[in-house]
Amino acid sequence: MSGVNEIVLTFSCQDSKGIVAAVATLFATLGFNIKESSQFEDVDRRRFFMRTVFECPPGYSLQQIKAIFQPLGEQYKMDWNIFDSDCKPRVLIAVSQWGHCLNSLLNSWKSGTLPIDIVGVVSNHTVMQDLTEWYELPFHYLPVTADTKTEQEARIWQLIEDQKADCLVLARYMQILSDDLCRKLNGRAINIHHSFLPGFKGAKPYHQAYERGVKLIGATAHFVTADLDEGPIIEQAVERVSHVNSPEEMAEIGRDIEAVVLNRALRWHAEHRVLLNGNKTVVFSR
Repeated sequence: MSGVNEIVLTFSCQDSKGIVAAVATLFATLGFNIKESSQFEDVDRRRFFMRTVFECPPGYSLQQIKAIFQPLGEQYKMDWNIFDSDCKPRVLIAVSQWGHCLNSLLNSWKSGTLPIDIVGVVSNHTVMQDLTEWYELPFHYLPVTADTKTEQEARIWQLIEDQKADCLVLARYMQILSDDLCRKLNGRAINIHHSFLPGFKGAKPYHQAYERGVKLIGATAHFVTADLDEGPIIEQAVERVSHVNSPEEMAEIGRDIEAVVLNRALRWHAEHRVLLNGNKTVVFSR
C-alpha cells in the first residue's frame, strides 16, 4: 500500500508544559522518524510555535495522519496543519514591467532549486510575455484601468481558482490589490518592494534616496494585507551604498536585492517554514 513518504507538521498554540513530548510520543508510537525540528516561544504572547519534518512508515495517507493528529491538536487548541513534502505549492506570479524578480523566480523554478509549481504569469502589460513563454508557461494579459479594476481582479481570482493556485506572488506587480482580494488571499499572497518605505514613497524612490545621501538600501518581502505594504514581514536584506553611486546604480543594486529576497521568502513559504504570529511572522529558516 502506497502512502506519503514525508510530512511537515506546523502548529502554534498557547505555551504549556508537555507539548513537544506529546507530539513526539504520538508519532514515535506510530513509527514515524523525526528528520528536522524547530521550535520557538513568543514570551510576550506566551505562544508556542513548532515545525517538524517526519519520515513516514509505509501505508499512511495524508488524510489518515491528519485524523490521527486532530485530537492532540484539539487538546492543546492548536492552529495546525500537516503537509505532504512531495506536494509542491502551486504558484501564480503577477508582474508589471520590471522583470528582475520574475526572471529570478523562473530560473530557480526551472533549475529545480525552488520547490514550487508555477501555473502561469499574469500581467497588466505585455512586456514580460516573451520571457514567460520562453519558459513555456501560460501568460495572461489582463490590462487594468481605474474603471476596470474590479473586473480585472475578478479575472485574477478566477485564474487562481481555475489553476488551484496556493499562492499569488507579486513580483513587482505595480497595482494595489483591493481589500476584498487581500482578504481572500490572506496568508497566500507575497509582495516585494524596496525598503525605503515609508521614507520615500511615490515615484523615483532611488532618486529620493540619492538626494538624501542614503547609505543603506534594501528590500522587504511580506504577506499582502489591506494595509498597503504593512503586512507581516517574511524576509529583508540590505546593501551598503555611498556617495559614489548614482541613482541608476542604486536602482540596479536594489533590483538585485529584491530578486534575492523574494526568492528566499517564497522558498521558505513553499517549505512551510513561515508561521503567522499576529502582525509578525516566525520563520524557521535554515
